[in-house]
Amino acid sequence: MKILIAGGGIAGQALAFWLARGGHQVVVAERFPALRATGAQVDLRGQGIDAVKRMGLLGAVRDKLVDEAGVAFVNSRGRARATIMANTSGQGKQSLTSEYEIMRGDLVRILHDATRNDVEYVFGVSVDSFEQDEKHVIAYFSDGTSGEFDLLVGADGQGSRIRRALLPDDADPYWRVGIHMAYWFVPRIASDSNIRDTYLAPGGRMIMRRSHNPADTQAYFVLREQSAEASAVHREPVERQKEFWAGRFRNAGWQTQRFIEGMQTTESFYSQEVLQVRTDTWSQGRVVLVGDAAHCASPYSGMGISGGLVGAYVLAGELNRNPDDLPAALANYDTTLRPFVDKIQAEVKPQLLKLGMPMHQFEIDTLHAVTSLACFLRIPDLVTRMAKQDRGGAWQLPEYA
Repeated sequence: MKILIAGGGIAGQALAFWLARGGHQVVVAERFPALRATGAQVDLRGQGIDAVKRMGLLGAVRDKLVDEAGVAFVNSRGRARATIMANTSGQGKQSLTSEYEIMRGDLVRILHDATRNDVEYVFGVSVDSFEQDEKHVIAYFSDGTSGEFDLLVGADGQGSRIRRALLPDDADPYWRVGIHMAYWFVPRIASDSNIRDTYLAPGGRMIMRRSHNPADTQAYFVLREQSAEASAVHREPVERQKEFWAGRFRNAGWQTQRFIEGMQTTESFYSQEVLQVRTDTWSQGRVVLVGDAAHCASPYSGMGISGGLVGAYVLAGELNRNPDDLPAALANYDTTLRPFVDKIQAEVKPQLLKLGMPMHQFEIDTLHAVTSLACFLRIPDLVTRMAKQDRGGAWQLPEYA
């Protein structure tokens, strides 16, 4: 088949990898003018690790891993009250820090290097609209051109235009948890270690610091707030977004001022609402969704990147197995993958997230005391090592020829 993938991120490129090896003619349209090899730190867990292993790319991923040894919960003086280390035993489940931490840009480049000789990439264009019949789908691009394909894949993220065109006008695919997040890079200083620092401030505010190379540190502001202003700010100009985050976190304590000052000059700023994408269908005719466009699980699932890699593997596997029966391939994609998606999405518990982002100082002190005692008793270490399953449960990647 001749297949167009709208979106050249992780899910889109992973899908292109498997489709090219299935003998299909694959075109990837990416709206950014060049490969978007940017973004914050991401991780691989459970079935996502298996998917990368089957691609033969686990060695390349290991070569680019970020050195993050664990997560520390610090007070306003920067003193660690409790530290949960990564599980590197090879047994059980990953802890708050995965054994496979990598910068999003490095993973994007690894996938691109593995596909660029077999896949046609078109940068600087997006799919503005499409129309389809029983035999073809015609895509209309932002540069005024069009193309005819056998299949259109929306791999264009949680704000997917392709998904918007598939769903009814009154459909709302977003499941919100009342949390917002922003991140950016600041210069690294001597005290920035390979332990991720997490600081809690009253008002449902969290600050995280993690360092991925000798020069740069990532700063994260996370806010527990349910308001129209917070939900709308992510679509406003970047300067307005920075103003919003600086206002919400001013006088929060610890290294807040350092991070707010770094926010003003950074070129890596990104702001988003933490949400999930939930829809009853991932395809219609000759158009199908993959990755965050189909089933964004949110950063708090720990399975966003892994979910995209697994979804790409399953979709390509069913298309390669049923090249002459597209309806059967897309139906099998849904029935095979949905139990996995339901599992990773259900693992996000809004009430637990709120417990982890207290509104009052006495709640923060209590959380620190409980976490400190648990770490002293080595409970997190025992739980991860003795667990039989990682996130995603017992669902296993299907076998495709």
